[in-house]
Amino acid sequence: MTFTISALAAASVVYWGLKIRGLPTPVVPSSTLLEPTPAASSQAIARALGGGMTPAATPLTAAPAASRYNLIGVVAGRIQAGAALISVDGQDAKPVRVGTLVDNEMVLESVDGRQAVLTSSTGSSAKLTLEMPKLTQ
Repeated sequence: MTFTISALAAASVVYWGLKIRGLPTPVVPSSTLLEPTPAASSQAIARALGGGMTPAATPLTAAPAASRYNLIGVVAGRIQAGAALISVDGQDAKPVRVGTLVDNEMVLESVDGRQAVLTSSTGSSAKLTLEMPKLTQ
């Protein structure tokens, strides 16, 4: 025990002695510096959430806007919460929480399993159910 405490005290004295003397700190070569990691792609996130490569939309009621929305992935919570990855007009998919706007026309009403329900934000009774494609093995 005494030896360990003495060794720690000696190491501390050496460290602070070198620090006070002002010895230059070692320079790290630029080849060993870490590169910033690229942002995760929405397709990679979709695959992690169980989405397929070709998302499909299936409306509950006939709505001409159904082809604008593609469901890529779903995270369903236990207490009426959750989120979905939704692509609008072929753009990159963006995460949308339940109760928030998908775009200016639709709101994400609910998520369940492999589907998401959108309702009109303009007050009409238009509803749209998006389903993820079947898993292929």
